[in-house]
Amino acid sequence: MANAALFIATVLIWGTTWIAIAMQVGPVPVLVSVFYRFAVAAVILVTILAVMRRLKLPALRDQPFILAQALCLFSLNFICFYNAAASIPSGLISVIFSLATIYNAVNARLFFGDRITGRTLLAAALGATGLLLLFGPDVVVDFDMGTLKGIGLAALGTLFFSLGNMASRRNSAVGISPLTANAWGMTYGTIILLFLIAVTQTPIVAPPNITYLAALLYLAAIGSVIGFTTYLMLVSRIGSSRAAYATVLFPIVALSLSTVFEGYHWTGLGLLGLALTLLGNVVIFAPPLARRPPQSEARLPAGG
Repeated sequence: MANAALFIATVLIWGTTWIAIAMQVGPVPVLVSVFYRFAVAAVILVTILAVMRRLKLPALRDQPFILAQALCLFSLNFICFYNAAASIPSGLISVIFSLATIYNAVNARLFFGDRITGRTLLAAALGATGLLLLFGPDVVVDFDMGTLKGIGLAALGTLFFSLGNMASRRNSAVGISPLTANAWGMTYGTIILLFLIAVTQTPIVAPPNITYLAALLYLAAIGSVIGFTTYLMLVSRIGSSRAAYATVLFPIVALSLSTVFEGYHWTGLGLLGLALTLLGNVVIFAPPLARRPPQSEARLPAGG
């Protein structure tokens, strides 16, 4: 029950962050907006843990893995995704990001020796196919260098996301809670982003209005502090491959909200795509079938 609650919370939270991100599009450079997001998130999470007297500094041997989590989840991946969005439609980015299930399965095999199951591959295929049908025209693009660059950045951002999952899984395995790892990871991510702003000489533009500030607070407090915590708790509890299937469902939530607030109309292909993604969800989370004993081991009827 707890795993289901964590999964649903992650899907609902990250499926709604697109609204807040759209509210931030404007005069503030992307790099600065991402910096604001994780700076506020870090302050919130560090303050909460400090007040609760649960703020602990990870051991020196764990610091490289906290830094890896910061690089992969709280800075570089977002830079890739935001820049990809300038070249390719968001629907195509969603399809590429949904392949995090496969990324995680492969990386878990490489780093932890996990077996790649047919169920994981089938669920990922169903999810990706469903999203292809859902976004249809958005996925069909004219391939030029800009498109290839956008696809490459989206794939790279998904790889960073997956590697961040591996770092988080390692940190949880040695006893570092997701809250602690996130608090320090977001802090390190903020410093990394500030360094990149300085190196690229990106102008720091102040938040322009109350709408931007409201979106920033939602992305920092809900999308980052709560969203990343629920997701990484899920990774530590059910494994990175199964947890990553949440990435397939984020666009479903976004389209559902778009139906209500923006008049999005579902097509026959869209409904088929929705059915496939939900079927993939059933496949990835269905309990394993009980193995039947070999015939030679079956109990013989009593008698003489």
